[in-house]
Amino acid sequence: MAPSRPSPANPAAPPPIATVAEAARLIGHLAEVMASLLEVLEEETQLVRSGRISEVGRIEPRKSELARLYIADAGLVKANGHYLARALPREFDELRRGHENFHALLQINLAVLATAHAVSEGIIRGAAGEMARKAAPQTYGLTGRASAPAASACPPVAVSRRL
Repeated sequence: MAPSRPSPANPAAPPPIATVAEAARLIGHLAEVMASLLEVLEEETQLVRSGRISEVGRIEPRKSELARLYIADAGLVKANGHYLARALPREFDELRRGHENFHALLQINLAVLATAHAVSEGIIRGAAGEMARKAAPQTYGLTGRASAPAASACPPVAVSRRL
């Protein structure tokens, strides 16, 4: 069961946690969301590492929903941290350690995605440069050296970002 969310009248201020039961529900829900999000991130990391980029799109809706829940719950924990630490110190410490583990695994996922992005960008730039080189006339300049292709020698490469 999800903890209470900010009211529509005042979305910026999350409601304070008033009972130990609410605090336990919030901590439990955030722990579940982090565990589920880690599963999705690990799957995404494995798909990207194995080069199966087209399969990543199928897990994106679940990843987005879990990220939304994580942000909402993390905001509630941040707003009620002092109460949570006093009311449930052991559970709050476990949540904190779990969050540190979550953060470390998230960094690995982000590094894998950044590497895939850089490799993809390099491939596209290389292909665009090769197309421009082949489309440009092969002439020599006044110095006797081959002229570099003009920037307008080849139209830009269009890439669909949709997986």
